Amino acid sequence: MTATQPHAQYLRDYQAPAFFIDELELQVQLAPLNTQVVARSQVRANLENPSDKLVLDGIDLTLLQVRINDQAHSAYHIEGEQLIIEQLPEQAFTLEITTQCAPETNTSLEGLYLSDGAYCTQCEAQGFRKITYFLDRPDVMASYKVTIVADKAQFPHLLSNGNKIDSGDLEGGKHFATWQDPFKKPSYLFALVAGDFDVLRDTYTTTSGREVALELYVDKGNLSKAPHAMASLKRAMQWDEQRFELEYDLDVYMIVAVDFFNMGAMENKGLNIFNSKCVLANSETSTDRDFHLIESIVGHEYFHNWTGNRVTCRDWFQLSLKEGLTVFRDQEFSSDLGSRALNRIDAVKVMRTHQFAEDAGPMAHPIRPEKVIEMNNFYTVTVYDKGAEVIRMLHTLLGEAGFQKGMKLYFQRHDGQAVTCDDFVAAMNDANDTDLSQFSLWYGQAGTPLVSVREDYDSDTKRYTLSLTQTHKPTAEQPHKDNLLIPVAIELLSQEGQPMALKRDGRELDKVLHLSEQSQEFVFEQLDERPVAVLFEDFSAPVQVQFAQALADQLHIVRHASSDFSRWDAQQAALSYCVNQALEQGVQKPQLPDAVLATLSELLNGVLSGVEADLALIAELLYLPSFDTLSSGYSEIPVDALNSIITAFETDIAKHLSPQLEAVVEQFKDDKQQTAQSAGVRALLAACMYYLARLDTAIDYIAEQANSGSMTLSLAALKALVLAQHQQQNALLGEFARRWADDVLVLDKWFNLQAMKQGEQALCDIGALFEHPHFSWQNPNRVRALLGPLTMSNPRVFHHQDGRGYELLGDVLVKLNEINPQNASRLITPLLAWRRYDAGRQQLMCAQLQRLMALPNLSKDLFEKVEKALSE
Repeated sequence: MTATQPHAQYLRDYQAPAFFIDELELQVQLAPLNTQVVARSQVRANLENPSDKLVLDGIDLTLLQVRINDQAHSAYHIEGEQLIIEQLPEQAFTLEITTQCAPETNTSLEGLYLSDGAYCTQCEAQGFRKITYFLDRPDVMASYKVTIVADKAQFPHLLSNGNKIDSGDLEGGKHFATWQDPFKKPSYLFALVAGDFDVLRDTYTTTSGREVALELYVDKGNLSKAPHAMASLKRAMQWDEQRFELEYDLDVYMIVAVDFFNMGAMENKGLNIFNSKCVLANSETSTDRDFHLIESIVGHEYFHNWTGNRVTCRDWFQLSLKEGLTVFRDQEFSSDLGSRALNRIDAVKVMRTHQFAEDAGPMAHPIRPEKVIEMNNFYTVTVYDKGAEVIRMLHTLLGEAGFQKGMKLYFQRHDGQAVTCDDFVAAMNDANDTDLSQFSLWYGQAGTPLVSVREDYDSDTKRYTLSLTQTHKPTAEQPHKDNLLIPVAIELLSQEGQPMALKRDGRELDKVLHLSEQSQEFVFEQLDERPVAVLFEDFSAPVQVQFAQALADQLHIVRHASSDFSRWDAQQAALSYCVNQALEQGVQKPQLPDAVLATLSELLNGVLSGVEADLALIAELLYLPSFDTLSSGYSEIPVDALNSIITAFETDIAKHLSPQLEAVVEQFKDDKQQTAQSAGVRALLAACMYYLARLDTAIDYIAEQANSGSMTLSLAALKALVLAQHQQQNALLGEFARRWADDVLVLDKWFNLQAMKQGEQALCDIGALFEHPHFSWQNPNRVRALLGPLTMSNPRVFHHQDGRGYELLGDVLVKLNEINPQNASRLITPLLAWRRYDAGRQQLMCAQLQRLMALPNLSKDLFEKVEKALSE
């Protein structure tokens, strides 16, 4: 047990700050072990919440001096992570604090750190306190003026937020740059970067005619991998002007790519700092998914300029105010520019694979949490992705025009403010003159709702009745749940596959049903035949659905639904039904029903004949649901049985469809173009290789693709061989590693492939890679590349009943607890669900959690999760 047990903070205890800081001038003299920071603040007392003490946050700082109104001040003391200053002037004063910090030894990658020869900052959520003592909370917003001093030869680029207003040379080979941000911001949006980079420059002219300088900073030699991110930025700027009428507001927009970064990217005002994997891409080294994710993430951080920066969150409990809304906006950006169905499929996979599991575990929390120990632990799929689904439900209920009215009122009311989720809902409510009080319960209620469905068709009256019931399981901190307003988008299909009109009392009904009570009946009239119901079209609400829909109806939807997403969704439901049936029946050699195989065969025949044009969608329709998606329906996960059934069904598909799969790889060739059509060809070829690797008929073709000029197909071929445990896997993986030994991001992909290995020897091979010359504990990307796929996507090896997978993860967490607790906290997730496994696995997983809890210096990041998991 830790010597001092961390304490929780509660949303209900929020109080406005006793002081505000309206202006901040920073002078930062960079040095590896003794960076000096002079912070000169204009402090103003909050007369509505007075205090005679100013309490500032600070971690790992050496305090050199405190001055008030330009006079030395000695009435202060340090208690733990707080500097407490007393004997203050009344109402307003100038506070100057001089501190030192050591960026070179800061392996947490929070605050100011030195990595790969460059200085970098990460201040969200509470990293600014590692730079200087400050009111490090989002509702304290100040204008910033920052002067950076460093050696000119080593650090020719000195960057911070806003616009550069001065620069020049100094004695001793040093130089300086001064930046001023005219927009007030909280400390978490502060950024500083100093280094020697290659720079890609461009410009963008806004709708109002302002020219904005665009600058993208990358490590030397990586300039050829920067154009896609720059093009993505320009598309995002144009889209935000067209869809939301939001224009950029500074003279320059900068992006810096660094290898050592805990997150994907950070929206610091005017100076976004990115993990390099979310910026760098070219056709030789990057997959189609890399290109897509870069466009999405660049868009996400840019969209934060308004939804997060110009309007920010009052406190960290309101994190979804900016993140859920901005994830929705980046999803819409990707959907408007690409395939709406494929983007929706991606988003729903995250929900069903990761978010539903989070809701079912000890870390279950609402999108607006009520209780926090370590804020970094709430950068979760619930806050981000479920938060985006809540915003999407608002959009579904209000329509595009109503949603845009709400957004305009939101910015009109709150530009330049730190506000709450309630303020956002109020803007939507007032702009549309509607009552969203029941809908707002989504913000405070944890867990995944279950909607049970019954249907009835009366051929005499030609009436079809849908009976819907919502239920809510209690979670650890919320035993009682209220009924929610759940939008249920539906389509009714005729037996010929045509959409049927939704009518009652002679009038057409809206396709979105409002489920607001525990149980409701929805009646549709004038239907000449029994319809096939497509429910929750486009995943209109983040719920689990219990509906004993016939397999034939599900396959009918796959063939005929208007929504391509709903076709995929029905296919997932059909395949899940088959898995569940096999589990219940306990069949020794389970096989997919002929009707399912026939449907898959029809899809591929449609591709070969040109009837099915969206090849990427067909590729998605060929895959079984993931292990995590399938396991979400079980209170005790049947690990071994699920793995056996998945293997049997995938082998069944490979054998039954092999003629069509082979015909596809013969007919379709990769033209190596970066177009949606070409990416669709590669996605379909990857799906074919996934199955054909289980047979011996196409191994030469797959081996050839492993050495192709397409990174998408190369990785797909290698993954197929690894998962099939084919004898050629090691030789081809070795060739891949030698070819890309000097490319950091491609080597991450190689480590990722290694973590997918199967068989009894797999865990030994994976564990040995911690000693690989290219493995680094300090690089979060490299650690995640090896541990993420093992623990989240390789259940046969990680959940092996001998427990060695759990022990390996425990070893990693013990080490990362010292080096990078934030990274450790993200990797611990699989152990948190220990109670959902059989008794043997429970004991082995619990042992690792107890091992962590016994550490004398357990970080807050890990403590919160381990404590909740053990006490659930």
